[in-house]
Amino acid sequence: MSNELAMGKQNIGSLLWKFSLPAIVGMLVNALYNIIDRIFVGRGIGSLAIAATTVAFPIMLIMMAFSMLIGIGATALISIRLGERKKEEAEKIIGNALTMLIILPLIISIIYLLFSDPILILFGASPEVLPYARDFTHIIMLGSVLGSLGMGMNNFIRAEGNPRLAMITQLTGTFINVVLNYIFIFKMGLGIKGSALATISGQMVTTLLVLSYFFSGRSIVKIRLRNMKPQIAILTSIVAIGFAPFAMQLANSLQNLILNKSLFAYGGDLALSAVGIIMSVSMLLLMPVVGVSQGAQPIIGYNYGAKQYARVKETLQKAAIAGTGISIIGFLAIYLWPTQIVGLFSNNDVALTKMTADAMLVYFALCPLIGFQIIGSSYFQAVGKAIPSIILSLSRQVLLFIPLLIFLPKFWGIDGIWRTAPIADGLATLLTAILIYLEMKHIAKMRHDQASSEDKKMDHAAVNHFGGTDNRPSPITGRS
Repeated sequence: MSNELAMGKQNIGSLLWKFSLPAIVGMLVNALYNIIDRIFVGRGIGSLAIAATTVAFPIMLIMMAFSMLIGIGATALISIRLGERKKEEAEKIIGNALTMLIILPLIISIIYLLFSDPILILFGASPEVLPYARDFTHIIMLGSVLGSLGMGMNNFIRAEGNPRLAMITQLTGTFINVVLNYIFIFKMGLGIKGSALATISGQMVTTLLVLSYFFSGRSIVKIRLRNMKPQIAILTSIVAIGFAPFAMQLANSLQNLILNKSLFAYGGDLALSAVGIIMSVSMLLLMPVVGVSQGAQPIIGYNYGAKQYARVKETLQKAAIAGTGISIIGFLAIYLWPTQIVGLFSNNDVALTKMTADAMLVYFALCPLIGFQIIGSSYFQAVGKAIPSIILSLSRQVLLFIPLLIFLPKFWGIDGIWRTAPIADGLATLLTAILIYLEMKHIAKMRHDQASSEDKKMDHAAVNHFGGTDNRPSPITGRS
């Protein structure tokens, strides 16, 4: 059975496992690019280097946002078009997406390089951290196209039903990043520049592997030069669906900007280093859940396009259970071993270890709820419903987190910063539950209407067969 047909016929549980496992690995790989950098620079250079990667992180999130705008938006459309058996339209989508994955990071990199120091200071770089942040971020931005193509086009491989290959390409790039981080920092003494060079080297390998797949003829959906000319209608559709994760990543960047500023004001560079570690732990916790959501997305999108609503609902339910389970496991790990987790990033810095470990226990207090919230948000992306997807994606970072981040520290100081996350998590999950409940009622109605329509067709066929008004032989088969 082909991957395309499997999405409409195979058991949902095994299908979700088949798609989610590679996606989980892929998302962890994406997270590890940043986490590996922080581990190596923290243990090989020091806390100021961790602070520098924390300053660079919101800028990298902006780059990731544009990759997700195109990559995830196009992926949802490709899955739906394949479900509708419209392969040519899927190829037009992938061609337009490839063009934008090259153009957008180039524009952003040029803007950054023209105004680098003011941008780094805006994102929280102190005079002590600025040289490290400058060395690291310059190299990352020079390789931005590689990161954009590798991340964006991996989604396309997954959309056409080949998640295993998407996993392999990402794993290979991460392996290169790990090895070169060690060589460049500890063997060659390149410092934080070495970490950045290792990162873009890994991204380059991933991009080359992805491009070789599409241009070798092995893919279901082909990249054709004639489809790379931008078409407004296609780009509008891609942006409409991809805007939710795009806005979420931009919101993450804005959130990190405000977070960095607040932390520096209340705790200095030490607090900036602490939140860098917390963000890394958060990525390790959340990326597997995002992987489940990405694994479920093509299954939901295909079956929604094919009007197999029972399979859509079953996929959502099982994905939500899996995402919640992962969140609970992460929660338990953080509460059982906070000091040991922080120790991965810090080499005998007692003050940093204590601040970070104490903060994590507050910051992740309601993280068991996050799994459901992420799965619910991604469902609306998969079925092409941009507005509820945007609302849910922005609810935590913009509608809730940022106002709380501005308000709570005025009363609780730095403790108010850490308490922002669990309050935002609880409120965002409540909003997600309401919208998913309303959507399931709508799905139930569509299933009922579909069943009624099929019953009417059967009744009409029965009337014709047993002596209805149109019992003439077929002109093609000769049968009545």
